[in-house]
Amino acid sequence: IVQERITILNKHGEKLVGLLDDTRSRELVVICHGFRSSKEYSTLANLATALTGEGISAFRFDFSGNGESEGEFLYGNYWKEVEDLRAVVLYFSGKERKVNTIFGHSKGGNAVLLYASKYHDIVGTVINSSGRYDLEKGIGDRLGNDFECRINEDGFIDVMDEHGNVEYRVTKESLMDRRQTNMKSAVLSIPKSCRVLTIHGSKDETIPVTDAFEFDKLIPNHSLHVIDEANHLIFDIFDVWCQRDATKAQIVRNVDVKQ
Repeated sequence: IVQERITILNKHGEKLVGLLDDTRSRELVVICHGFRSSKEYSTLANLATALTGEGISAFRFDFSGNGESEGEFLYGNYWKEVEDLRAVVLYFSGKERKVNTIFGHSKGGNAVLLYASKYHDIVGTVINSSGRYDLEKGIGDRLGNDFECRINEDGFIDVMDEHGNVEYRVTKESLMDRRQTNMKSAVLSIPKSCRVLTIHGSKDETIPVTDAFEFDKLIPNHSLHVIDEANHLIFDIFDVWCQRDATKAQIVRNVDVKQ
């Protein structure tokens, strides 16, 4: 197994930085991080290790505005992240590698589902881990319940860290981007030929497991795996996965790499 640092340009000319854990399989899995996270998130690194242990190559990268990648961090940005993912898929296609599975955690789960709703030609399997169904929900948890009043008055909200420093800024435009992203209409556009697996923790307090049930109702070719006692950060999901053959087998079966 060889690890290679790769830089890919998105359609805006921004450099996306990623790590390829390469087993020399032609097919590979692309792994997408969540909100204000990165390719270095331990669960995603553990997933890459688990996949390479099965002989499957894995590529994890930073969306634009996150981690080492270029670009401005934006609060919404869902469809731009889809286009970042598209740039990655096309890059490997140009190298005669086939991305046959895309995996996303949390906001990354939204990215892979939205990708599958728009692009039907390359990816055959989508794995959504803890993605949010209703993007109108959860906003107040980060921005405060008075967010509408504040953003209408000032045009932006600065989110502070525990030390009182500005962690990131939410503009009115980026908030609207999120609120206008309709997951229901998107997932109804996912073709039946695309297999979707949703993984969600039963104790997720950030995005409730009921969101996973909503995806299960709507996506044509869908299977759902709820992991008991797991939370949203799912530090334990792939630790559990490495110990529970049923979960591991289900994910590898969905990846379905032909060596």
